[in-house]
Amino acid sequence: MNKQKFRNKYRTQSIRLKKWDYGWNAAYFVTICTKHKKYFLGKIIEDNMQLSTIGIVAEKCWKQIPDHFPFVQLDQFVIMPNHIHGIIIINKEDDRRDVEAQGPESVKSLNKFGGQSKNLASIIRGFKIGVTKEAHQTNPNFAWQARFYDRVIRNNNELEKIQIYIHDNPLNWKKDKLNIEK
Repeated sequence: MNKQKFRNKYRTQSIRLKKWDYGWNAAYFVTICTKHKKYFLGKIIEDNMQLSTIGIVAEKCWKQIPDHFPFVQLDQFVIMPNHIHGIIIINKEDDRRDVEAQGPESVKSLNKFGGQSKNLASIIRGFKIGVTKEAHQTNPNFAWQARFYDRVIRNNNELEKIQIYIHDNPLNWKKDKLNIEK
């Protein structure tokens, strides 16, 4: 990953899709990791995920995302010992963009710094805050990694592959790159 200096500190360059507004209607594959990839969320026993108390909170908060963001639909997700994979579908009635006609490369980027709502970052931020508040009652050391990984899902074939990947994640834990004990 390319690192550049900002205010005399190295900073990781954004991996976000250029010219894409993350508030647009689309399906997004997200991965959210715990800080230092610590196993706060549970453990894998015989290829099955056993949620910890914080993992149960994370599952509850994940399922409540549409209660706080009514334009969101949830698809496949899995909570792993130190991360969460999930598919979030933004489906706003007032999304007037016609990506099929314009194509993402012809659309002027609408991503901005500053306060944002009704986009993928605000959804993830709300989820992390909800989990963290409850998790601190159990373990005051709980924390999330500052960023999250996302991918705009571009077609049904890609969606199906990601759904299978998420479903099979506990079975593949022994070779998972996020498994820090392998």
